[in-house]
Amino acid sequence: MKLTFLGTGTSTGVPSIGCECETCIADDPRDKRLRVSIIIEHAGRTVLVDTSADFRQQALRFGLKQLDAVLITHCHADHVFGLDDIRPLNFRFGALSVLANERAWVDIKRIFKYIFEPSHFGGGLPEVIPNVVTPGAGFCIGKDLEITPLEVIHGRLPVMAYRFNDFAYLTDLNEIPQATLDALKGLDVLVLDCLRPEPHATHFGLREALKVVEQLQPKRTLLTHMSHHFDHEATNVELPAGVELAYDGMEIELT
Repeated sequence: MKLTFLGTGTSTGVPSIGCECETCIADDPRDKRLRVSIIIEHAGRTVLVDTSADFRQQALRFGLKQLDAVLITHCHADHVFGLDDIRPLNFRFGALSVLANERAWVDIKRIFKYIFEPSHFGGGLPEVIPNVVTPGAGFCIGKDLEITPLEVIHGRLPVMAYRFNDFAYLTDLNEIPQATLDALKGLDVLVLDCLRPEPHATHFGLREALKVVEQLQPKRTLLTHMSHHFDHEATNVELPAGVELAYDGMEIELT
C-alpha cells in the first residue's frame, strides 16, 4: 500500500494570500501547502480522501489516471469544493463512488444541487454514486484493503476519520471519542490534524496532537492540515522521535 499526500495545508493554503511571513515567502517546497487531501494505492485500486478545493491541480501534479472511490471526511469548502473536477474521470470510466456520512451528504446535496437535481443538460455533470458510511462499519475496496470509518469531532461537527488496515487518517478535529481511540490501537502510521502550535477551537494544536500520539503510540506519526505558523525544517527538528510534518507530494510505503 502506498500513501501520497496531495495537500497538507489548512483551508487558506500556504502561502496565505497577502502574507509575507517567513513561511509564506520561504523557498523550501515543503512549505508550499495545498488544501488537505491524500491518495491511497493498493492492489491495483486507487482511493482518494476528499476532493479538496485544489483537487484539479493536485490530480495533474500526481498524474492521476483513474479512481475507484472517493472518501469524504466532512463537507467544508476546502475538503469538497473540487468535486466537480471528477468529470474527466467520469468521461473515461463512468460514475464514481463517493462515500460520506449522512450529515455530509445533506450538505453535499445542497451545495452541489445541480448534480443531484439537474435543471439542464449538456456541458457535462459529475456522475456520483452516493454511499453512506457509518462509524465502525468497515468495508473493503479491492483485495485486502479494509477501511473503517471512525467518528471524530470538529468543533461540534461529527467528522469521519478513516482507518486503512494499520494506517489511519484523522484531519479536522479537536476531540476523539473513546470508541474511536479504542479503534486506533496498533497503528503503523497515523496522520493527524495539527493546525498550529497554539490550541484552536476546532483543530488540534501541537500540544493536543502530541498528547494523542502519546495515547496511541503509533510507530510513526505525520502531522497535516498545517497553517503558515509551521516552518517545515525548523519545526521538524523540534518534534519527538517518530513524529514529523508531512508535506505535499510526500510518499509513504505502508504494509
